[in-house]
Amino acid sequence: MLIFNIRGENIEVTQSIREYVEKRISKLEKYFENDVKNTAHVNMKVYPDKQAKVEVTIPLPYLTLRAEEMSNDLYASVDLVTDKLERQIRKYKTKVNRKSREKGFKNLEFAAPEASADTDEQSDSKFEVVRTKRISLKPMDNEEAILQMDMLGHDFFIYEDAETSGIDIVYRRNDGRYGLIETGE
Repeated sequence: MLIFNIRGENIEVTQSIREYVEKRISKLEKYFENDVKNTAHVNMKVYPDKQAKVEVTIPLPYLTLRAEEMSNDLYASVDLVTDKLERQIRKYKTKVNRKSREKGFKNLEFAAPEASADTDEQSDSKFEVVRTKRISLKPMDNEEAILQMDMLGHDFFIYEDAETSGIDIVYRRNDGRYGLIETGE
């Protein structure tokens, strides 16, 4: 069951918009366990040039689904982001389910119905932090970290190595392969 946290920037979230978002994103419920409540965080933003951006984040116990889309129409952006999330789930379902069984995670497997880089600004030789995120690191191996990174659409991912308890970083190289940075002692 999905619970929705919908907010708008430069737009009022009307009842019709809320209902449309809930109806479209609820299509993803078929991939989740029926008795588990998950929260879908939906952020909608309309820019002065009439572009509408929709970001959806669904944190799950051991991974996070995330997608964002932008178009000239808010409703089209909702459709596009929903389709993108469904493609992510379908693409990674087998890997996630296999890892879930191997690790003994409960309530993580996807059910079978039949995952932006902010620009840094530099002014007067001073660096300005424009966004801060706080994360909690979860123990996993590098394969799980790469899977999570790909599902989020990021170029890097920070995690706690399950074997060494060290903080490691996986990243996507320019050649499309992956790199691993291990922290030293």
